[in-house]
Amino acid sequence: MLPLQNIKVLDVSQIMAGPYCTMVLADMGAEVIKVEKLNGGDDSRQMGPYVNGESTCFSQINRNKKSISLNLKDERARQIFYRLAADADVIVENYRPGVTKSLSIDYDTIKEINPGIVYCSISGYGQTGPYSHKGGFDLVAQGMTGLMSMTGEEGRRPLKTGIAVYDIGGGITAVYSILAAHIHKMKTGEGQHIDIAITECGLPWFTWEAAAYFSEGTVPGPTGWRHRVSAPYQAVKAKDGYLMLGCANQRTWERFCGDVLKHASLMEDPRFLTNHDRGQHVDELESLLEELMAHQTVDEWLALCDTAGVPAGPINDFAQAMQDEHYLARGMVEEMDHPVIGKMKTIGFPSKFSRTPAQIRSSAPLFAQHTDEVLEQLGLSGEERDTLRAEGCIK
Repeated sequence: MLPLQNIKVLDVSQIMAGPYCTMVLADMGAEVIKVEKLNGGDDSRQMGPYVNGESTCFSQINRNKKSISLNLKDERARQIFYRLAADADVIVENYRPGVTKSLSIDYDTIKEINPGIVYCSISGYGQTGPYSHKGGFDLVAQGMTGLMSMTGEEGRRPLKTGIAVYDIGGGITAVYSILAAHIHKMKTGEGQHIDIAITECGLPWFTWEAAAYFSEGTVPGPTGWRHRVSAPYQAVKAKDGYLMLGCANQRTWERFCGDVLKHASLMEDPRFLTNHDRGQHVDELESLLEELMAHQTVDEWLALCDTAGVPAGPINDFAQAMQDEHYLARGMVEEMDHPVIGKMKTIGFPSKFSRTPAQIRSSAPLFAQHTDEVLEQLGLSGEERDTLRAEGCIK
């Protein structure tokens, strides 16, 4: 058994936030039917890099799903969608607000067909509010929420994060919200509509920043490679590069001074007595640490930190991360067979279930690969499907 076995999901989303959500649900066993538009399907199918003409971007985020293609502007296609929705547990869509209503596949329409449906809408700014009509993207969210004002170095150009953190965050928020709504449905039989805004899903992550702002009015700024509360909790330079050092409490700092640096006198320096003191003198502290650490390599310092129980780690590039023995041992790099791409590697599932582990059961589907299979299960004959296909209703 998989955790979400026998849960049926209709995925009417594309690009990243919605597909990431439904990929996680599929990895945990849900049957996900991806409903794609006739003209090329999910837009990420047109995003490179490509292998044998197939998008590897699409293939990374759409594993374990089936693909059908419906022209939802056609009443006959909508009737097919309604029949699928009648038997579904979850619908995920990420159209701009108002589009699903214009297509007559919105929550109010679907709940008349299936009152227990858990219907999740992911959009830039949500279904309500003064910005709801706007299109929203990850990059806009990073700027709007203050994230970019805290990223980078003081006085320099604002920087975005290296990945689409709000798109992925929107998908993750959708996953736990859907599971909560499904538990409620199991208890009461009631379905509901979930409204998720990409531009606000990350705001709850700013817990410590909110603590400082709401209590003191402190507006956090960029801290570069340092932390705004703890010190030294940052990147530090060694002989051949940088490592991340995490002295997040007094005991760790003392172990670092005595057991790693062999400079116990640092603990008695009035500038560095407490975490607050170290934060107030972080420039002097950093300069002193890098002077002391300049004679040994990153690997040598990491070995000393490991022995002393001081949290520290390398600053890997992505290739190094994907080759790290720990991630490999934990199954975070897996291989699957794609009918066009061939053997391809993908990121594994991060949660380790003792009884119901998630599985990568199939590669991402080819465009409209399962249209005939799914419609045949609905009872549509080959002749009916041929007619609908010829008339531009299905692909």
